[in-house]
Amino acid sequence: MATVVASAAHNTSTRNPWPAVVSLSFAASIAALQNTAVVPLLPVLQRELHASLSAVSWTLTLSLLVAAVATPLLSRFGDMYGRRPMILGALALLVVGSVMAALATSLTWLMVARVLQGAVAALVPLSIGVARDLLPREQLATGIGVISATMGFGSGGGMILAGLASGDYHMVFWITGGISLVAMVIVAFLVRDGAPAGKGRPDLIGAALLTAWLVALLLAISEGGSWGWTSPGVLGLFAAAVALAVVWVLVERRVAEPLVEMAMLVHRGTIGATVASMLLGFSFFTLMTGMSSFAQVPEKTGYGFGASTMEVGFYLLPSTLFMLVISLFAGRFMRRFQASSMVAAGSAITALAALWLVVEHSSPAHLYVSASLMGIGLGVGYAALGTMAVEHVDPGKTALAAGVNALVRIVGGSTAGAAIAAILAAQPGVGGYQRVFGAAALAGVVAAVFAAGYGRLNRRAVTAPSTR
Repeated sequence: MATVVASAAHNTSTRNPWPAVVSLSFAASIAALQNTAVVPLLPVLQRELHASLSAVSWTLTLSLLVAAVATPLLSRFGDMYGRRPMILGALALLVVGSVMAALATSLTWLMVARVLQGAVAALVPLSIGVARDLLPREQLATGIGVISATMGFGSGGGMILAGLASGDYHMVFWITGGISLVAMVIVAFLVRDGAPAGKGRPDLIGAALLTAWLVALLLAISEGGSWGWTSPGVLGLFAAAVALAVVWVLVERRVAEPLVEMAMLVHRGTIGATVASMLLGFSFFTLMTGMSSFAQVPEKTGYGFGASTMEVGFYLLPSTLFMLVISLFAGRFMRRFQASSMVAAGSAITALAALWLVVEHSSPAHLYVSASLMGIGLGVGYAALGTMAVEHVDPGKTALAAGVNALVRIVGGSTAGAAIAAILAAQPGVGGYQRVFGAAALAGVVAAVFAAGYGRLNRRAVTAPSTR
């Protein structure tokens, strides 16, 4: 049975906290939906915006990159100014960004819109922080599980949305903007901060350095296949990424209020969730993006299915349905099983989904099987990731710990697009896709090992440090 070691703040209000938690879960699902909806649209954007596939892939990578920086930064702002204003602000940016994307007629304009949309990823740690303030201790694991599980459901729902819109990216973003506005209104009425705002100072230098080394790393990975892995440009980018990352770590260890607390990132109580989250994020986005791309390869190549955006949505429909069903039972699962065991099981099943496509990929039926396994794995794994990340953390650091976990998951996901581009550039054809699915399977297996291993080590209560 999963437990939260440090006691949560009890909800002193007589008001039922669950409407607020459910509304936050709805908002968190939209945060995931707006990213995955772009995946099957990449060929459409390439055609309609007259750009290369590597260029339009940055509409996904850039949003994830912004999310990686915005997540810890807005989590810090939530501690300083209150989480509710930050949640509403992130949703407002998503609405504005969605409208801009719906009106976009150039890749540059769409990129700007995706930057605004990326900030909404901070909803997940902010929502978990609010849930911990509002819910009594015995209901906390259930609340975090519901928020995390619906995030997985939203990820699958994005692919379905793109299919239902028949590949019309304008329509996809109009719908995203509309449901985001609805979520914003619901949250404004139902959610109240359960804890007073504190004091602090944002780590803007840390945010800038994090952005810089991630951009250098992702650009090097994505362009390695076309520029050449030993070309001066790629080697220079890798060197810059390493140097900037080292400077970032040094700054974070010395600044009074860091963007990311390094001690919390690598402590025994949290490192299992940190590594598992990063690898599961990579496995998910690699598998999902690879499936979408593989399905849309023209049949004349001898291995693709020439699927339309609508057909891709149907291929991935089982994953969404399984995530939805599992999210409905997330509370029961969290009461019966340890969070680390659920993350390990979910990661292993996700790895199996990817491994299936390494071996079997000759008909659409194999995509349905893989999508079903992926939905089960992500539904179970995502439901427990939030709890695993915070169960050994001091209550005052809950939002920060959730932010760190969301950060590494997003970093893992953001490398997926670059890795796929590099793999397919090195080996075009069905062999390249087998390597893509193999990379997703390997990441899932390692995530399962870390979750299970550190879950065993942390059977005893371990409280992560709140200082560097």
